[in-house]
Amino acid sequence: MVDLVDDDAAVAAARAGDESAFAGLAAKYRRELQVHCYRMLASFEDAEDLTQEAFLRAWRGRETFVGRSTFRAWLYRIATNACLDFLDRNPRRPRPYQSPSHSGTYPAERPSEIPWLQPYPDALLEPVAPRQGEPDAVVVARETIELAFLAAIQHLPPRQRAVLILRDVLGWPAEQVATALEMSVAAVKSALQRARPALRERLPGRRLDWAISSEPTQDERALLHRYMAAMESADAHALAGLLSEDVRLTMPPLPMWFAGRDAITAFAAEVFTPGSSAYHGDWRLVPVHANRQPATAKYNRRPDETTYRAQSLDVLRIVGGQVLEITTFGPGFFPIFALPETLTSGSADSFSPGRPSQQTTTDERGAP
Repeated sequence: MVDLVDDDAAVAAARAGDESAFAGLAAKYRRELQVHCYRMLASFEDAEDLTQEAFLRAWRGRETFVGRSTFRAWLYRIATNACLDFLDRNPRRPRPYQSPSHSGTYPAERPSEIPWLQPYPDALLEPVAPRQGEPDAVVVARETIELAFLAAIQHLPPRQRAVLILRDVLGWPAEQVATALEMSVAAVKSALQRARPALRERLPGRRLDWAISSEPTQDERALLHRYMAAMESADAHALAGLLSEDVRLTMPPLPMWFAGRDAITAFAAEVFTPGSSAYHGDWRLVPVHANRQPATAKYNRRPDETTYRAQSLDVLRIVGGQVLEITTFGPGFFPIFALPETLTSGSADSFSPGRPSQQTTTDERGAP
């Protein structure tokens, strides 16, 4: 659990130029600042980079900390502005997918394309999670770290996004937000008044059905294992029984998307069927923990091969006992989940993901 009280001696030493004291403070707050940057940017890789940038700025400007706020709040201010500067240099806004949908007969509205969206390992959330009811429990609350929330908040202009996160997620008072963002209190209140309804419009229609918790429920974990079993047995019919009629599959950053149970089941059948141009061979799946949602890493063994190779990572959103959304990421994210690149036959049964690495690699994407 994060200690929310500053160590005055360490802060004074860091301000005076003590590198080891500053390093200790950086280690204390690094994880939660990275989560904050991740909410701002929706990209694990960018969040890593901007957290490091924030600490570099803090070190170079350490003498400007005069104690009008906590050292922690001062770091949040620096990190938030580092993210805003990044977004000024790299403007990006979601837009509807331009490619045709794979929606079969299900009438589907084009979802938003957010190519920079990336998963976040739950293991990296644990050190920053206070107990329920304690200050800043919202830092890693499930409903503000799930992919649907991250995707929705990307539609807000960056400064509105920052205001909403600082006010509604972290619970800062308007005056503190105004100081952090160099805005008037009236401007902060106005930005929040615009951001809240805009966010509600983008959140999924069944948002109120989500459980307020910090991890998947027992029922969600059971459904995840049925999903894994259907994949491993190449059973498209069993897979269909787990999906909502209006289920949606996206694969950021690929522009391909599927909408509706029939379309996704037909795609899966092609992947499962020997002789099909989309046939991938055999599958082995390993449960993982991402964004406080049920998730699984998928390994594929091609015909005439003996090794299962990293293929993709599926993060599921489950509503009413059915899979409503599947977001598929490529094998480049396996290292941050401490997942091996390959599995031998039978090793998946005994494999358990360990502590994730901070390293990330490619943006390759795989099949569902």
